Amino acid sequence: MLRRGKPISEQAFAELYARYSPRIFAYCRRILGDYDRAQDAFQDTFVKFFNSAQQEREMTNVPAYLLRIARNLCLNMQRGQKGHVSLEEFHLPLYSDMPHEKKELLELITKAMEQLPGDYKEAFVLREYEGLSYQEIADLTETSLSSVKIRIFRAKQKIREILAPYVADLSQH
Repeated sequence: MLRRGKPISEQAFAELYARYSPRIFAYCRRILGDYDRAQDAFQDTFVKFFNSAQQEREMTNVPAYLLRIARNLCLNMQRGQKGHVSLEEFHLPLYSDMPHEKKELLELITKAMEQLPGDYKEAFVLREYEGLSYQEIADLTETSLSSVKIRIFRAKQKIREILAPYVADLSQH
């Protein structure tokens, strides 16, 4: 439908954008950490997607294709500059109605994620935030299934190590 005439292609694109844009932006935001850089990657993702859809190409899994484009753009941006996550921007929609204890724990998890190596962070985000299977992550990142499992395991292990003193302190109060 994206290759058809203007009204049909615009309608199809609008539907796909409405359906997948929150997920793609959230991915870019979690990987890049910076709102402006995430917005740039997000917009470029949909431009590249639309241009790619104009070519003779069979797309069987649109969300995976969009994530692959977003991933490549985010990786390219990360090579250029490292950013940090502002907690308020990172979890803004969920953050306002939370009890203080949960906000504090969320802040600790966010800070722990900032300390993860890029490949661990990416695998963790794809699994825990995007809900992808290990095999889907392996396909998306073009790595082996065992590498994905190891990265996610080590990411969780590292987050636990970082959070252990804070969780022990919280449980005492």
